[in-house]
Amino acid sequence: MTHTVEKNGIIASDDKARIDLDTVHDFLRTSYWAEGIPRETVARSIRNSLVMGLYDGDRMIGFSRVVTDYATFAYIGDVFVLEAWRGRGLAVWLTQCLVGHPELQGIRRWLLATRDAHGVYARVGFTSLATPQSMMTIHNPDIYKG
Repeated sequence: MTHTVEKNGIIASDDKARIDLDTVHDFLRTSYWAEGIPRETVARSIRNSLVMGLYDGDRMIGFSRVVTDYATFAYIGDVFVLEAWRGRGLAVWLTQCLVGHPELQGIRRWLLATRDAHGVYARVGFTSLATPQSMMTIHNPDIYKG
C-alpha cells in the first residue's frame, strides 16, 4: 500500500512505480553529492530505499529517499526539488512527509548530510551533531568519477 500526501495541489507519494528514473538520475548526476553517479546505481538506490516523489500533476518535480531498518535508524538522502518549483517550501514539506511517514514512526536516530541546506532541515527539527566525535565514516567522494 502506498502513502500519499497532498498540499496545495502538490502530491508527495512513496509509490516507486511513479518515480521518473530519468528525472532523478539527470538531477543527481550533476549534484555536488552524487556527481557522475551511474544510472544503474540510482535505480538500485531507489529499489533498496523508501522513496518519496514530489509531483505537480503527472510531472515529477522533486525526490527524496530514506535508507532505513524501519525500526531504529533512518538516513535521508538525495533530496531535491527542481529549480522551477523552488522557493515554495517544498523541500521542507517533502522532508516533513518523510519524517512523518507511517512506516517510520518510532525511529530513534535520523541522520542526513548537507553542504548548504541546514536551514531547510532545521525547520524539520534536525540539528548539528551534539557529539560529532562519536560518529565515524568511510567516504569515497570520487567513486563515480572514471
